[in-house]
Amino acid sequence: MIASLLRRWSSASVAFLFCTVPFTWAVAQTSQTELPTAPSAVAMPKKQGPAPPATAPSATAAPTPLAAEPAQSAAQKPQPPVADTPSGTPPQATGQPTVQPKDQADDFDPAATIVSRVNEVNMVFTATDKHGHFIKDLKKDDIQILDDTKQVSRIRSFSSQTDLPLQVALLVDASNSVRDRFKFEQEAAIEFLNQIVRPNYDKAFVIGFDATPEVTQDFTDNSEFLAKGVRSLRPGGGTAMYDAIYFSCRDKLLKAPRNGPVRRAVIILSDGDDNQSHVSREEAIEMAQRAEAIIYTISTNISGTKNKGDKVLERMSEATGGRAFFPFKVQDVADAFTEIQDELRSQYLISYTPPDLIADGHFRPVEISALNQKNLRVRSRHGYFAPSPRKH
Repeated sequence: MIASLLRRWSSASVAFLFCTVPFTWAVAQTSQTELPTAPSAVAMPKKQGPAPPATAPSATAAPTPLAAEPAQSAAQKPQPPVADTPSGTPPQATGQPTVQPKDQADDFDPAATIVSRVNEVNMVFTATDKHGHFIKDLKKDDIQILDDTKQVSRIRSFSSQTDLPLQVALLVDASNSVRDRFKFEQEAAIEFLNQIVRPNYDKAFVIGFDATPEVTQDFTDNSEFLAKGVRSLRPGGGTAMYDAIYFSCRDKLLKAPRNGPVRRAVIILSDGDDNQSHVSREEAIEMAQRAEAIIYTISTNISGTKNKGDKVLERMSEATGGRAFFPFKVQDVADAFTEIQDELRSQYLISYTPPDLIADGHFRPVEISALNQKNLRVRSRHGYFAPSPRKH
């Protein structure tokens, strides 16, 4: 009887194995042949031959059968229209990749994409007579421009700009060296910002610097906020003026949005005696030139004689087309702020196409001078940096 049961069990097991093995092989074959390969989420150049049917996006290789089911579920969820994503711009991360239509992906051709560069230089400059009075009636035929020693022949626009939006950086030396006159200088700076910043049009920010630069008020057109930013400064520590200029130009002015031409000015209230910066004077000047910012300096040295720091202030102002002021007494600081305000409202903007421009990232010197007017002085930044070579 036991032998009979063993013979029946063996026969049933063989039959079960015989039926099960083909079924398992069939499932495996279906998973490998019938499940479509997920298309790439990135548009690729047109390929030869028929494209596999698109079911789910993937930025990697084709998924295993276990990964296929989640991919199909993701494809079933509603996706934003492809038309909402600009051509050539990767879709924003939304938790799910965006599937591109087959015909759009297949027709993409990188060689057909045309990128053009508009080579135009904008220069703000100031013209004064031999007495320092502003000349406000110049025409484009009254000046000549040398760009990299070559004369400019194609001027796109020329205008007297008394109303361009301002982006102003006020840098106040808060080191121990200015402690005895700090209060008056604060009030003079506040009055200047009250006069120069127009609501809904101009913007300014305040940085105090001793050993390090500190933003006490970010970009705003609110004069009350700016005043609080100036009054919150407290003197103490060393002087890192170059670091403050570099930071204000690289991290603030260069990143500030603009919808058209603006005038960018960095106004420095300091004795010019830098002793703790990590960048050099020339690096600070270069960053101001890259930001297209004019540097105005007001010396806090009221000794009556120019020292080493005053020469530093002169160098930075001259290189960027600004001016250096040297008050003989503390009360003259307010007059210096007033003159800066007048100058910012009495400038010209000229746009031109530079001759033989090469996108090599090099500095191109610019010289603007008056024709047939020997007593007229023109001040502008000394040049600009050409576009960097396009990387492929």
